[in-house]
Amino acid sequence: MATTFNPRDITWLAFNERVLQEAMDANVPLHLRIRFLGIFSNNLDEFFRVRVAGLKRAMDFKEKFITESFYQPPTKILQNINEIVIRQQLNFDKTWRKIQIEMAAENIFIKTANNLTETQKKFVRQYFDETVESNVIPILLHENAPMPYLRDKSLYMGIAMRRKDVQYASNYAIIEIPSRAVGRFVLLPTENQEKNVMLLEEVIAFNLPHIFSYFGYDEFVAHCFKVTKDAEFDLDNDIKTTLAEKIEKGIKSRRKGKPTRFVFDREMDKALLEFLIRKLNLTKRDSIIPGGKIHNFRHFMDFPEVFKDDATPEERTSFEHPKFLQQRVTDVIQQTDVLLTFPYHRFTPVIDLLREAAMDPEVKSIQITAYRLASQSKIANALINAVRNGKEVTVMLELRARFDEESNLVWKDLLEQEGVKVLVGIPNKKVHAKLCIIKKRSQNKTIQYGFVSTGNFNEKTAKIYGDHLLMTSDRGIMADINKVFHVLRKPKNDFLPTLKSCKNLLLCPQFMREKITQHIELEIAEAKANRRAEIIIKVNSLSDRDLITKLYAAAEAGVTVKLIVRGIYCAVNQKNFKKKIHAISIVDEYLEHARVMYFYNKGHEDLYISSADWMTRNLDHRIEAAVKITQKNLKKEIRDMLDIQLSDNVKARILDKKLRNEYVKTDGPELRSQVATYHYLKNLGNPA
Repeated sequence: MATTFNPRDITWLAFNERVLQEAMDANVPLHLRIRFLGIFSNNLDEFFRVRVAGLKRAMDFKEKFITESFYQPPTKILQNINEIVIRQQLNFDKTWRKIQIEMAAENIFIKTANNLTETQKKFVRQYFDETVESNVIPILLHENAPMPYLRDKSLYMGIAMRRKDVQYASNYAIIEIPSRAVGRFVLLPTENQEKNVMLLEEVIAFNLPHIFSYFGYDEFVAHCFKVTKDAEFDLDNDIKTTLAEKIEKGIKSRRKGKPTRFVFDREMDKALLEFLIRKLNLTKRDSIIPGGKIHNFRHFMDFPEVFKDDATPEERTSFEHPKFLQQRVTDVIQQTDVLLTFPYHRFTPVIDLLREAAMDPEVKSIQITAYRLASQSKIANALINAVRNGKEVTVMLELRARFDEESNLVWKDLLEQEGVKVLVGIPNKKVHAKLCIIKKRSQNKTIQYGFVSTGNFNEKTAKIYGDHLLMTSDRGIMADINKVFHVLRKPKNDFLPTLKSCKNLLLCPQFMREKITQHIELEIAEAKANRRAEIIIKVNSLSDRDLITKLYAAAEAGVTVKLIVRGIYCAVNQKNFKKKIHAISIVDEYLEHARVMYFYNKGHEDLYISSADWMTRNLDHRIEAAVKITQKNLKKEIRDMLDIQLSDNVKARILDKKLRNEYVKTDGPELRSQVATYHYLKNLGNPA
């Protein structure tokens, strides 16, 4: 029978629907439901900037492997995307209306320009004069003039202006909403114990007569819109490199990205709408999506704290790992490996380890990879202080980290000014591995220790991303990390032999894929011999054709295959499987970001934590690292957490062929894995 796959981009939309489900769930606290709407919107923006843009570019090429790479023709996928997105937008609008009703029940209101009290009107006029007006520059639109440059990620107000005493057609203008400079939300003076929030665009709408007072207009119709543009990134090496190079070459001459989506208030003045669509050169091939009154909902991830349920329950705040309650972090990990699991464990031991190294006179050097740093990074601060204390500090800073390119360039300049040696990687290979090694000389001996992680070294995201980080002084692991940094310091075309010589880390490109394939083949052989065979994989995304095909072969042979996949999931159960693949996705308060691989291996139970998703881009076109967990108690700890997630019957959805996102339902008591994991880890440190 023919092997089938679900297209990556359609499965990604199914993931974003799971995010929307959280916003629709009345059991989720109100402030989190608003945050999930913000996450949904932000996700969709990125999707159109990168994935839809890539699909549209791919349509211009006729190579046979385009369809092979995307699993369906791009035109068919794009048509499906439009239908799904419009349906999701309707659910989004319906959810937001319902949430506003619930907000009103808590005396929380979002005010518009039309429903202000006299006191609030006075406040809004003054706020505009003092804070907003200097950032507002209206642009008049003319039929014979070119459309002004519209920035991606920005929100715009389209204004139709008329004079009541003149019977001519409207004149049009646009204003960029200065959210970046001013912030999106304004808290209004409270009245009758109400909490009133006003959006910046409504502040501007209220002041339109003042803004355009020179022109004599007395009637304004204003509605917001946004344009999502081709972000001019490659296709993540999902397609053959030669084709990716051709597509890249074709867009480098563009100064500005082509619009890939136009979202507008469905109440917008019809003539203005037609004018904008025409001037932006949009066609039926483009995504022209009517929406509600509010756009750029991503800002709602940072909605003001006005709710009774804003705080995280006290019983689930992050806690210190018990190993670090009595001793310095450095002393502990020179005795034993420690596994931190965020956000349940605090991130502070990672910062403390670097701070201790910065102050330790015996420490000679620190080497670390950085993909996404926090805006006020304590990690970077510790590294800078290490340089000031005479340590040699090397930071591998990935300048191509998507949408963090600008901030990473700023970090590069800052770190280099302080004397940090900044590496920028290998041509055509993103460095996504999460590694750190610290070296010290004590009593004429070199001591090395550090950590390997599934997630970024970022104290801000560690509060909401579920990740594992192994702190260790294992000599074999440290030797391999040294080899990786040797490659990064002196990149050569032929760097693969150095990576291949690593014995304790599985590394990409190439070698992690080879080892995973060997593990799956061993489980297949065991199943065919009627012995126990089991594979558990937890990743963010599963789209690589070859590894999915290997999992198909495992299921056909009777291997027990269990998958926990947060996002993209291209696998589909086939009729000839002896054992169906059991696949779930968990979307909850924390973002499931950890990657874990478990293979039964004749009872040896090989278990790895990894930075790599099972995507072609990660396995073949990035530097990634997985580390084998060898300490028995830590291996059991991770396996127990996998079992907890596989038992989730509250936030787990079934990943099936039709991408229906049905919740897992089982007999017995409810088990919400993130809550259960918290209590499991808490009890490890405080056994009854």
